Amino acid sequence: MSPPDTDGALDALFLPLAAGDVALPAVGPALFLRARAGAWLRAWPRERFACVQTFKPFADALARAGVGVIDEPDPAARFPLVFVLPPRQREESRALLARAVRHAVPGGIVVACQANNEGARSMEADLERLAGTLQSLSKHKCRVAWTAPLGEGVDAALVEAWIALDAPRPIADGRYLSRPGLFAWDRIDTASALLAAHLPATLAGRVADLGAGYGYLAAEVVRRCPRVEAIDLYEAERRALEPARLNLERAVREASRAVAFEVFWHDVAAGLPQRYDAIVSNPPFHQGRADQPELGRAFIAAAAAALRPHGSLWLVANRHLAYEATLAARFATVRVVDVRDGFKVIEAKEPRA
Repeated sequence: MSPPDTDGALDALFLPLAAGDVALPAVGPALFLRARAGAWLRAWPRERFACVQTFKPFADALARAGVGVIDEPDPAARFPLVFVLPPRQREESRALLARAVRHAVPGGIVVACQANNEGARSMEADLERLAGTLQSLSKHKCRVAWTAPLGEGVDAALVEAWIALDAPRPIADGRYLSRPGLFAWDRIDTASALLAAHLPATLAGRVADLGAGYGYLAAEVVRRCPRVEAIDLYEAERRALEPARLNLERAVREASRAVAFEVFWHDVAAGLPQRYDAIVSNPPFHQGRADQPELGRAFIAAAAAALRPHGSLWLVANRHLAYEATLAARFATVRVVDVRDGFKVIEAKEPRA
């Protein structure tokens, strides 16, 4: 998956730089949180930016464009200029804005941009609460806001309080850990629960969970399928890996048997590196607000290519998504196991070469 062809928030983010309202640091890079590849790469030297991106397809797109993507910077690292593209989810956005302010040197500037229909007004209000006086403008149906040189107006206590919003926290009466912004982050997803209820106890050997999120389905495989010996979780959002690992550790501990597991930061659409006896998945079908059923089709293709000849795919999807043609092309046997609450559970066997 690549960044969208038209990316208004990304383009608007750099308007203050293009207009001379802010300037790239004379020494050292600017920090760019949730960086995405785009037109800015043609306007400014890419080596002047330290880019952070936790979504693997976007990180891969930056790498293809010749941009080095760094791990999360040390909390003590400071930068004269910080760009940030906050997400829609409010708590995740607040935590990211707070990190941007904390990473700025005294006298530094934070520039943030969000689409109007993703919460731009709230984002601007939140940044003002953290940092004090702002300037802003609207363009491309987005709003970009940037701070005055940071100083006494920064609310240091609020910065630390909002950064803490991103920490993994218990959900579902303490049965799982999750964090804001992940898929169905504060609950057990209805579709995933439906699939879990139909997983056969006969699943065995090595299993993969594609698009694992915080690890709910993988944990249910461990609990419900005593013949499973190992399970690999593949997830494109790096922020999900920590809670997923903790949830699997708990599931294995409670199962009182040896189950090996690994958690991979990986774009499933690029294919899988190993072969499996079974695969489970509640694949994504949208990016932002736009439906993109080709994502689910890419997951199906990756699963078919990674399954051993006797292997099976257990899939749940929204009822309206027409995956049947893709499944029929990649598997010899396809059956709809259940249709309920707007979702369908499908078993596909005998993957085609």
